[in-house]
Amino acid sequence: METLTNALSTLSGWVWGPVMLILLLGTGIYLTVGLRGIPQRKLFYGFSMMFAGRKQTTEPGDITPFQALATALAATVGTGNIAGVATAIHLGGPGAIFWMWVTAIVGMATKYGEAVLAVKYRETNAEGAYVGGPMYYIRNGLGTNWKWLAFAFALFATIAAFGIGNTVQSNSVSQVFDETLSIPRWLTGLVMAAGVFAVIIGGVQRLASVTDKLVPVMAIIYVIGAAVVLVLNAGAVPGAIALIFSDAFTGTAATGGFAGAGIIMAIRFGVARGIFSNEAGLGSAPIAHAAARTDSPVRQGVVAMLGTFIDTIIVCTMTALVIISTGAWSSGTTGAQLSAEAFTTGMPGPGGWIVSFGLVIFAFSTMLAWSYYGERTAEYLFGSRIITPYRLLWVVAVFVGAIAQLDFVWLVADVMNALMAIPNLIALVLLAPVVFKLTRAYFDKT
Repeated sequence: METLTNALSTLSGWVWGPVMLILLLGTGIYLTVGLRGIPQRKLFYGFSMMFAGRKQTTEPGDITPFQALATALAATVGTGNIAGVATAIHLGGPGAIFWMWVTAIVGMATKYGEAVLAVKYRETNAEGAYVGGPMYYIRNGLGTNWKWLAFAFALFATIAAFGIGNTVQSNSVSQVFDETLSIPRWLTGLVMAAGVFAVIIGGVQRLASVTDKLVPVMAIIYVIGAAVVLVLNAGAVPGAIALIFSDAFTGTAATGGFAGAGIIMAIRFGVARGIFSNEAGLGSAPIAHAAARTDSPVRQGVVAMLGTFIDTIIVCTMTALVIISTGAWSSGTTGAQLSAEAFTTGMPGPGGWIVSFGLVIFAFSTMLAWSYYGERTAEYLFGSRIITPYRLLWVVAVFVGAIAQLDFVWLVADVMNALMAIPNLIALVLLAPVVFKLTRAYFDKT
């Protein structure tokens, strides 16, 4: 096991190395240029489509466009927004946040392209539900000669779901409750498993009806909490913003418990953690957007790109500013502990509870959304008969994740996440002309 763990650790470092980050960032830049910046320029149009998408329509699909976005956000607004941001700052310095922003800006084009293709090439399954995502736009868009690539994506995503979207999330929550409230991990796991079961057993409609209420509430509460901390430390905020920009191009000198970081470290960890947070390019979000009630791939695309903007530009930025403005970033701690320390420093007493609330609710919503992603990729591999057994296995995994040691599982998930991105990025580049054509045709009429 130790040999296997070391091998996976080495493989994880390689697959998430500079080549993968260049591929992810390069695809976003290519799509941004090819689309002439439309995803970024149409940001306000995207918000108007999002609010319009709350209404039920007779257009083909299973859930509203807003519910599709909420489901995708449920998956992406997770522990990465709290622990991931803190890790980026700890390893790359405040300048890493600038590169996280850059990743998000070009990632909007990536997420837009994924959703356009997901709606364009979606299908209905044996139960009449709308299904889509990279495995379908690879097979239907690139042709039967590429079915092996679609199979590869579905396989990697099905395995990755149990790590990043399930056991790692429940483990984080049980650890927080065990350390702060002395609640046994098995009890936390049992409660979470029951909650997840109650939602996912009802299918995508029930899941969407929960996420479209839960996601706005959890995001608003967390952002307001962070905003209060920033108001209480308003004098330090301009300096924090200036530090982000200056250190992005100069590196960060050692200070306090912070060991220092060069420009390359800032770029590497800013890009890596930005991608981990918003998942642009991984191919997960288009699975949710394929179920949206819409007859326009482009209209759903402009809604989908908001996920990257909300996740990274808004939520991650709030976490980062709290960590930097309170001075906690140079303490030497990292992960969720660093975020908790920053919030507690900025708002003694309730500050730490904001982080605990965020971790619990973000993790729960992630488990819900990723259950749908994994269910759809498993269905692609094994057919509709797998759905009920898959849901039951998902609930069991929630409990197991809460009580287990997950270093090995995390490594497997880390590798699988990278491997599922590769087929998706290939498809995005090859099918980019389809995205460009559909986009031009749509906006020429509006």
